Amino acid sequence: MESNSVAPAAELNNRLQRQAKKESFIKLYWKQKYFFFMLIPVIAYYLIFHYAPLYGIVIAFQNYYPLKGVAESEWVGLDHFRELFTGLYFLPVLKNTLIISTYKLIFGFPAPIILCLILNEVRIVVFKKAVQTITYLPHFISWVILGGIVIEFLSPTRGLINAIIMSLGYKSIFFVTSETWFRTILVLSSIWKEVGWSTIIYLAAITSVDPELYDAADMDGAGRLRKIWNITMPSIMPVVTIMFIFAVGGIINDDFDQVYNLLNASVLSVGDVISTYTYQVGLVKGDYSFATTVGLFKNIIAFLLILLTNYVAKKTNDYSLW
Repeated sequence: MESNSVAPAAELNNRLQRQAKKESFIKLYWKQKYFFFMLIPVIAYYLIFHYAPLYGIVIAFQNYYPLKGVAESEWVGLDHFRELFTGLYFLPVLKNTLIISTYKLIFGFPAPIILCLILNEVRIVVFKKAVQTITYLPHFISWVILGGIVIEFLSPTRGLINAIIMSLGYKSIFFVTSETWFRTILVLSSIWKEVGWSTIIYLAAITSVDPELYDAADMDGAGRLRKIWNITMPSIMPVVTIMFIFAVGGIINDDFDQVYNLLNASVLSVGDVISTYTYQVGLVKGDYSFATTVGLFKNIIAFLLILLTNYVAKKTNDYSLW
């Protein structure tokens, strides 16, 4: 009899605790209601411009015609996906995308970390701020302008690089139209544009490091390199891991603005990437269904890469997105 009476009492106690938590949450929500109201424009933005357009994915499984609309266009199932993997053009484009993005990951990802560590060791504040300003300024300039600067800078007749090469007695090089140099130009110009902006993230992470750790290292006789390796790097590793997960997830996503403004007929075989290919197929040729298929495939691969990288990061260093 006693055990039977204890069970209802425990259940009643749990119910009262859940009710109390619910009431406390409602009170807390109501107390902070104005902050939640401020989220309404953000939520509306994502619903209207990011989630509502997802309905258009269905045209990847149709022969879509604008005059017929989504409802009346013919359904073809996975025909566009079969065409995607059996066609002559997509696989070379996918190869170019992966090669260029891998180069950017290998050389571009460590660049802001290295610059951040160097700037953190600079003790002349004016010089430090000047370098920061100069390095992150290109981030605010569009690729339409930067592409023109790169082309002029590497011009075989009036470019600075070729002027130096010719002054040394060598022939000028057509960099932008060279299959050998084009991918290198994409990687270096991408680093030039984004290295300063990405550095800000790591510098912000360094500000959270406890200064007493550096004081203790000084007392132990540690040099600058030792403090960087044993204190600074471990302290910013969570941020580095998260940025790396995003970078790997974006390895299938190329920079359309950059490639489109630098691409030319001479380097299509090494520079044509998924985004420029999708632009040609979807907007220039008007094959909206096939272009949507390419975009859907790209986003699925990016999502899977993020899941895989997040899993590996969590197993190796305990830092992850979730």
